Amino acid sequence: MLVDIFSSFDDNNQVFMSLYVLMWLLSLLTIITFSSTYWIMSPRWVSIVSLFKDTASSQIFRSFGVNMGGFINIIAGLFLFLILMNLSGLIPYVFSPTSHLAISLSLGLPLWLSLIVSAIFFNPSSVIAGLLPMGAPAPLNPFLVIIETVSIMVRPITLSVRLTANMSAGHIVLTLIGNYLTASFFFPSVFSMLLLICLQILYTVFEFGISLIQAYIFCLLITLYSDEHPH
Repeated sequence: MLVDIFSSFDDNNQVFMSLYVLMWLLSLLTIITFSSTYWIMSPRWVSIVSLFKDTASSQIFRSFGVNMGGFINIIAGLFLFLILMNLSGLIPYVFSPTSHLAISLSLGLPLWLSLIVSAIFFNPSSVIAGLLPMGAPAPLNPFLVIIETVSIMVRPITLSVRLTANMSAGHIVLTLIGNYLTASFFFPSVFSMLLLICLQILYTVFEFGISLIQAYIFCLLITLYSDEHPH
């Protein structure tokens, strides 16, 4: 039972699929669909999966991440995984994992931290030198180092909050429209009911596009972070 619009983010209110079951199923589905070695003959829908893989790969080929072994497979798999999780929230009575900060942070923090740790072990002097812009005035050097360090440290937070905020806002609006649409069935106003139905359909299509775009932006930002890795 939904008490308010924020009850849609409570896993205990979902009667069809819980957070933990959904995460396991989407992880398994991503592995099966992402790897063609599980199939004797490639199904036709594998070309759709290849489209998302090529989209993520094309962005990585333009960055330093292409020189990091296995990075392209991680980002391509993450891209497909985020798309499945974002779109699952549009299914009625299915819990939306990416609307929770804990899930988004658990995806963004390890990837960001792995890039930082790898850069420190690979070339620590280059990492320290990157904290200070070239040609900066000497009196401002301590402040610039602090500002650059803080900006790097908040990256996983901003990365996760961006995904969570966009997905949560969409679900809240869909819930509000759905509540008013349900109430309109008990009133004789046919115009308002048709208007709300059109709004619900159009915003669902809009949210479908947002789910794809936010998954792409999440992977794009991680790819851009890899450009600062020492060459």
